Amino acid sequence: MSNEHPKPLQSSFSLTKGGLLRLVSTGVYYARFKYAGKQYKKCLHTTDRKHAQRLLHEFRVSVENVTSKEAGRVTFDEIAKRWLASVRHTLKASTVTRRETCISNLKRYFSTVTLSGIKPEHCEQWKNGRGDGIAPQTFAHELGTMKLIFEYAIEQGILYRNPARAIKRRRIIPTREKHIPTPQQFTQLIAAIRESDGRKESQAAAKNGADMVELIAYSGMRIGEAVALKWQDVNFEKNYLTVTGGEQLTKNYKTRTVPLSRELKKLLLQLRKEAKPAPADNVARIACPKKCLHTTCKKLELPYFSPHRFRDFFATTCLEAGAPIHEVARWLGHSDGGALLMKTYAHLRQEHSQAQMKKITFGAPAPEK
Repeated sequence: MSNEHPKPLQSSFSLTKGGLLRLVSTGVYYARFKYAGKQYKKCLHTTDRKHAQRLLHEFRVSVENVTSKEAGRVTFDEIAKRWLASVRHTLKASTVTRRETCISNLKRYFSTVTLSGIKPEHCEQWKNGRGDGIAPQTFAHELGTMKLIFEYAIEQGILYRNPARAIKRRRIIPTREKHIPTPQQFTQLIAAIRESDGRKESQAAAKNGADMVELIAYSGMRIGEAVALKWQDVNFEKNYLTVTGGEQLTKNYKTRTVPLSRELKKLLLQLRKEAKPAPADNVARIACPKKCLHTTCKKLELPYFSPHRFRDFFATTCLEAGAPIHEVARWLGHSDGGALLMKTYAHLRQEHSQAQMKKITFGAPAPEK
């Protein structure tokens, strides 16, 4: 047996100047330093020393920005409520409700640690626990809410990094086809709603539903915008209406104008003649036409068309008629010049697509005889 002592194992890290560690096997740099009695260590994901020094400086600054005395004892639930209170005045009521639901779903994953104790692996546990069980849109809402809460905590000097930063949104793939009524189906549907079951009292009740569907279909308004439309917003002399969204405002908080088409102007003139309204009265007489749509679609054996599908009907009809994309986008209230419009309404009806292709000729035209 040899009397030689075994050589000590070489350390896997080599210490360099300025708080940098270098992993010998890969050459990757790590940051390591002590601040306020606590040791911090982080992989910098680079083998370039100068780059590592810059990242180390940024990491040290972020740690030193944790100035709040609450760091180490405030909980996720507490900081989430404070964040929501700070932004509530900028959000619509529906958005506040959605954020509250997200917070309720998130907080059970972080209830066993303080906010400063939340690590990326806790966020991974949320992703693995919730990711496959919820829709991609819900996943995106919860992830977005989580990241905003952590960023707020950083601004308040409670956290030095966002532990959810590396988590990506899931790809959102449409799971069902949008059913948009054809012009023939639209005409058939409106006539059937107005006819109802043939009784006079039923026809009177159904009329308001048909009027609402036509109002959305001819203007492209969202249902909330249509409900909020007042007669003072309709300018017959200049031939346009102004979409304000009422107290809830529009989706992007901006008013817009929509020209009165022949059908829209005819509908509005008829409604004004029937109601003799005051300027502050609402144009629509019901809040939602879902019931009459559901009943009539079933009766006619059509796919169910929700009220929003008639906004799609407006957009698709305008595009198929050759209206400029940027104009249709403006009528709908999109502020991106038409990018979202093309992404959302790229599904123009197949028969229209086939008709357009027939107009296209490739190559040189045949010589005349």
